Order: sequence, then C-alpha cells, then structure tokens
Amino acid sequence: MQLNHAQRELTVKIVYYGPGLSGKTTNLQMIHQRTLTDVRGRLLTVETHDDRTLFFDLLPVFFSTAAGFKVKVKLFTVPGQVIHNATRRVVLQGADAVAFIADSRRAAAQDNNAYWKNLQENMRENALDPAQVPVVIQFNKRDLPDSKTQEEIEDTRKKGREAVIGAVAIRGEGVLETLHAVLQQAWRSLDARAALQKNIGLSEKEFLTQVFANIDTTGTELEKEFPPRKVEKA
Repeated sequence: MQLNHAQRELTVKIVYYGPGLSGKTTNLQMIHQRTLTDVRGRLLTVETHDDRTLFFDLLPVFFSTAAGFKVKVKLFTVPGQVIHNATRRVVLQGADAVAFIADSRRAAAQDNNAYWKNLQENMRENALDPAQVPVVIQFNKRDLPDSKTQEEIEDTRKKGREAVIGAVAIRGEGVLETLHAVLQQAWRSLDARAALQKNIGLSEKEFLTQVFANIDTTGTELEKEFPPRKVEKA
C-alpha cells in the first residue's frame, strides 16, 4: 500500500501469481475487457516464445472517494516460467494481497504445489509475512478433462484459511468473483494495519462499490450486488 496524505492518493497493489499458463494473464484480460474505458489504464503485456508474459501485466483502475482521496488499484501478474523467479520476486514487492491462479487439472498438482512454495519463499525474501498477506486461490480451467471436482475444491477450501474459487477464466467464469474476493481481503488487511476507514474515510463497502461500479458484472455472481453499467467498447 502507498498512502500519500499530501496528494490524497491511495494505491493498492494486487499480484496474480501461479504456474506458467495457469491463466493469470487471461484473468487480467477479462477484467480489462469488462472495465469502463474512462477509468482503466492500458493492459501492458510482453509476450515471448517461452511464456505469455515475460515481465508483468499492469492494469490500473482509478476512482475518487467521497472524502476526496484518489484510489488506484493496480493489478500485476508475474511470469510463470521457472527461469524468471527473480522477476517474480521483484513484482511481488509491496503486494497488499495475492490471487494465486492454479491449474485445476490433477496432473498440474505438482506444479501448483511448487509455485505455492515459491510464493511463500518470495514473500519472505520481500519481508512479507505469508501469514499476514491475504491470498485467494483460484482453481482455473475447470472445463478441461481431469480437473478437480467441486467436492475436491471444497476439500481444499476446508483445509486452509484462504478463499477458494473455481473458474474458467477464458470464458470469464470466476474472474470477477476472484477479483472481488482478493480486493475484499486486501481492504480488510489494510484497514487492520492502517485504519483506512478512520484515517481517510474509506469503508469496505465504498471501496468495493467504487471498483465494481466501473466493471460490467453481467452474468456473474456479483451482478445483484453491483448492478452492471454498459461498458464502452475501446
């Protein structure tokens, strides 16, 4: 979190983490497509032959609070390939919360576990406490053969403290639900540390409502809570 009282700005950083080709970039692309053009930044992507994203994607969403603070929500992804661990560590610096994007196929379990351990290691390298930084787990690619059943995903949810969400990111399923969960956890963590509601007048409800007022929630579980506005085509 970056909180600048002089300029009345708050920046919240969310990092999408996980194995290569698990769907991190796809999540951000879907969010970008559904976000109103006048509040979203550019979706920056560097593609290479060995990984879809060499460095990171950066997608800022902007809004102003009732108390006059400008809020920037910045979404990053990390490169999934093993050789880019140093870049993952750099991108993870200062993360307020993490969306861990896992491949839900049983054959991907070893990779998921390896990158989960890698996330914990890189948090510690960045002086982030894995017990304090909120993490939301998305099990992506639920439409593919050999994917975990809903019962198996429920099992994972019961075993840990993290929120767990099923998704088919390429169809947009579970994408906004994951974003909502990780932003909610980020706000609660930041409010506990920096008293956002007391110090800058930003409540959890206003934070989430302002973000999702600018995102087309049509067809998602968030549609009733955050009724969609028409998204202008870029």
